[in-house]
Amino acid sequence: MIKHEIIQCERCRTRIECKANSYTRCQCSQVYLNLNEVQYISELYEGCLCAGCLRELKEEYENSIKSC
Repeated sequence: MIKHEIIQCERCRTRIECKANSYTRCQCSQVYLNLNEVQYISELYEGCLCAGCLRELKEEYENSIKSC
């Protein structure tokens, strides 16, 4: 079995197991992001983020468009 890489979330520095070669089993696949949310997050961060940070950024994006 291939061991996946242990990395830090770029935002909160939590250690996460990156399963990019098995995306459906990766923790980040638990968070559904639409195209606008993906674009928003990719403008802020380049690397991998944990599911918790993805959820927070999704909510941040949703709140930002509500306040416009």
